Amino acid sequence: MALEKGNTTINAEFDVIVIGGGPAGSTFSTLLREKGHNVLLLEKDHHPRFHIGESLLPMTLPIFEKLGVSEQVKEIGILKYGAEFNSQLENNKSETFYFDFALDRGHPHAYGVRRSEFDEILFRNAIDKGVDCREGTRVSNVVFNPDNTVTVTAITKDGQTLQLACQFLVDASGRESLLSRRKKLKKKSKKHNSAAIFGHFENVVRRSGKDEGNISIYWFEHGWFWMIPLKDGTMSVGAVCFPEYLKTRDCPPDDFLQHTINMAPEVAERMKDSTQVGEVRATGNFTYSSSRMFGKPGENYLLIGDAYAFIDPVFSSGVHIAMSGAVSAAEIIDACLMKPENSQNLLKQYKSKIDDALKTFSWLIHRFNSPVIHKLFMAPGNNFRIQEGIISLLAGDLYRDTPVKSRLFMFKIIYYVMCLFHFPGTLASYRRRKRNIRIIFSGGTTAQDMLD
Repeated sequence: MALEKGNTTINAEFDVIVIGGGPAGSTFSTLLREKGHNVLLLEKDHHPRFHIGESLLPMTLPIFEKLGVSEQVKEIGILKYGAEFNSQLENNKSETFYFDFALDRGHPHAYGVRRSEFDEILFRNAIDKGVDCREGTRVSNVVFNPDNTVTVTAITKDGQTLQLACQFLVDASGRESLLSRRKKLKKKSKKHNSAAIFGHFENVVRRSGKDEGNISIYWFEHGWFWMIPLKDGTMSVGAVCFPEYLKTRDCPPDDFLQHTINMAPEVAERMKDSTQVGEVRATGNFTYSSSRMFGKPGENYLLIGDAYAFIDPVFSSGVHIAMSGAVSAAEIIDACLMKPENSQNLLKQYKSKIDDALKTFSWLIHRFNSPVIHKLFMAPGNNFRIQEGIISLLAGDLYRDTPVKSRLFMFKIIYYVMCLFHFPGTLASYRRRKRNIRIIFSGGTTAQDMLD
């Protein structure tokens, strides 16, 4: 049902209401609408709007095909054929992992994109596919009714109140995690914690030829840097650090980022003639999950994408897990609407799939700053096709019937054996990670940090 204009309270009913017009919300809404359901998508901001997370993964490209946006994404993106890793601890060694060496050679590239453009493409595509999309509309209240329907109250930028009803509510509000916060489901990770400071720069030295669009990752004393080339010549540069380091900031974010860059000589060299574009932002406490993904019987809701959980920016997994999860969620919610009596079992299956993907990524992310991971990444070997398996993981190949997990298992065995041979460094790294898990970072400058 379309909403009418005016300044009075408006009542309307939908099959599904989606909170949040980011990649997860737009993808889910589009695919569910194509199945014939009446979908309302509420976005509190207006596109285009800034968002970090510009590096995409190869296994996300089939989703673009499914949505019908492949050419639009190609138009705004720079080709990314691999990921370059650099380590100060390993004599400044550098290794590039190319996606065409994955277990499945059929997805040899991804893109680097400006998220404001990318997110808007997905949002406008949802509109084109028939989703009722509302920007500048903030959800103010949610009530789960005895008849299993959901009442959503939203307020537009003009102060208009919308009284809405639906059969199912999907929270895709990103790190805001609207439902998770309100129902006190959001939990800080007990295994990992990090914070980041980042900005955009012009005139940063790029790699040449095929490597121009590759993401570069630099380990340094307090964490790691990303350098993500964008098509317009801008470079996204950020440092993901232990919170104890970012808590030492006693100057403006711009100055602190430059101070941090100076700790990584190779990064500083590539940026020596650069010019900052826009503001530098800091954010933290972004490793979390929710104690529930979906409602108990009678509470028809589902959390998808970052509204459910987020691990860490490393490996650029966030957008891929959000969009691939949204694809599966559209199938599940369609089935729930058709046969409500099967909802709990269907949602349990969906949760298991998403949790499994998060767990697979998490193991490596939690150990990313350990000295043994440095050594393994700087001296890759393909015995038992382990390197191909790691590249498949970096490409986002998590859900298909490929031997990624068995290769990762072999990698884990090698990792733990090497930890014994490098025990002092491993123990020091473990203790530092555990110490930082307990730290609450309060120096964030983003809207999400104001909520934490």
